[in-house]
Amino acid sequence: MIPKSHPRYESLLLREKMVTAAKKGYLADSAMIAHGRGEAFDYLIGERTTYPAKRAMYVAVAALLLSDNPVISVNGNATALACDEIIELAESVGAKIEINLFYRTDDRVKIITQLYKDHGYKNILGTLDDDIEYLSDIQNSRATASKTGIYSADTILIPLEDGDRAEILKKSGKNIITIDLNPLSRTSKMSDVSIMDNIVRAIPFMTKIAKDLKTQDKAVLVEMVHEFDNEENLKESLQQIRLKE
Repeated sequence: MIPKSHPRYESLLLREKMVTAAKKGYLADSAMIAHGRGEAFDYLIGERTTYPAKRAMYVAVAALLLSDNPVISVNGNATALACDEIIELAESVGAKIEINLFYRTDDRVKIITQLYKDHGYKNILGTLDDDIEYLSDIQNSRATASKTGIYSADTILIPLEDGDRAEILKKSGKNIITIDLNPLSRTSKMSDVSIMDNIVRAIPFMTKIAKDLKTQDKAVLVEMVHEFDNEENLKESLQQIRLKE
């Protein structure tokens, strides 16, 4: 039991979610390392959603709403931390959800597939029964892509670091959005819209944004996306990191 009075209460709850997911068998052995890296950056920004992150979220949601075939790519970490929230965001912007794993095994795919179904999302892509294509130039299991999902998508949201996929998909002409607490990662630098925030804060906030932006004229959304400069926003994001004595 973690007392709510503990100064690291929220962070410890997220760690517990990761531990539980590992015990259930759908996290890779290195998942804790990835989570810890993100946790360190979150600590450096004061565990808060910054202005540059909010700006990027508005642009990201606008891009998803403007897309013909948007897809949210999920792995074990994203599922463990924000399964229900990802489903809600997908439904709010009309996006599909696709399983994509660096350390892909049949068992992990089966468990994550069932998790989304148990949480009410029946049409998860990237399953063992899906029509899978393979992306060229990726020399690992992330090369798998659902024919009706990531393979043919025009905009892809990658919550959490995924450098190989972000780079290849960007080169293939797709719009890439990422939620990555590390603004120096290849994922953040390669993406069209990089959100430096914790997924557990970003995804619910993006759902709220979607409710607002769906009432706006399409021209307003187009202008938001067109005027956004990801490189400049990343620079502002870096400036949010303050080392405390």
